[in-house]
Amino acid sequence: MSVHPTAIIDPQAIVDPTTIVGPYVVISGPVRIGPRCRLAASAVILGSTEIGAGCQIHSHAVIGDLPQDRAFDGGESFCRVGEGCTIREGVTIHRGTAAGTGTVIGDSCLLMTNSHIGHNCQIGRGVTLVSGALLAGHVRVGPGATISGNAAIHQFVRIGELALVSGLAKGAQDVPPFFMTNRDGAVVGENRTGLMRAGLTSLERQEIKAAFRVIYRSGLTHHAAVEHLSGYISSKAGHRLLDFLSEKSKRGLSRDAYRRKHAA
Repeated sequence: MSVHPTAIIDPQAIVDPTTIVGPYVVISGPVRIGPRCRLAASAVILGSTEIGAGCQIHSHAVIGDLPQDRAFDGGESFCRVGEGCTIREGVTIHRGTAAGTGTVIGDSCLLMTNSHIGHNCQIGRGVTLVSGALLAGHVRVGPGATISGNAAIHQFVRIGELALVSGLAKGAQDVPPFFMTNRDGAVVGENRTGLMRAGLTSLERQEIKAAFRVIYRSGLTHHAAVEHLSGYISSKAGHRLLDFLSEKSKRGLSRDAYRRKHAA
């Protein structure tokens, strides 16, 4: 293991011998770091935190610190980071609030400079947080979603698979899978480029496009729209969208940008 002489590693920590630990790194508590990771200068990893194989953690990132939550009473919570993640300069990721709960980051995520993941967030595989993106506590982000620069996501909001949240967006409500928002957090349509890059089939893309019209342009209530869609959706992606829409939400669904504009 290559460890710079200025690094401080807690005796409780387990660091794979193939991992490189740079100058002034601090590893405090029962941290576990997998193989082939690289920790750049002044990175800090705290608490019951686990880092998967092949992660790149850049300078001044802080992972596993205490939650910014008045409800935190000192209980033992955790933070998990999957394999192959890139965590850039100044990123902060906080552990869970209640004892036994945690913040979980999936494999192959890209967390750009100064982005923040609050306590108890659940982040899917391949998620991108662009510089300055902020996730409050208990946010859930589906696989392949992108939260653009300086967007702020309210606690308990769900961001669906392959969703694209605009830069500077106010994410106060759920964004369904495969859709994209404007800066107001209102849905403007399906994430066409993202769907094609992800390899969704022509049928899946057609069903998602039709679903957008039913959900946001038909005038149906949420329940009626879901019932209508369940009658003809047949693709795997379409069913994942239906599952998201059928799940109970604490924040409600983001509004349609067109209706919001014309209601103003």
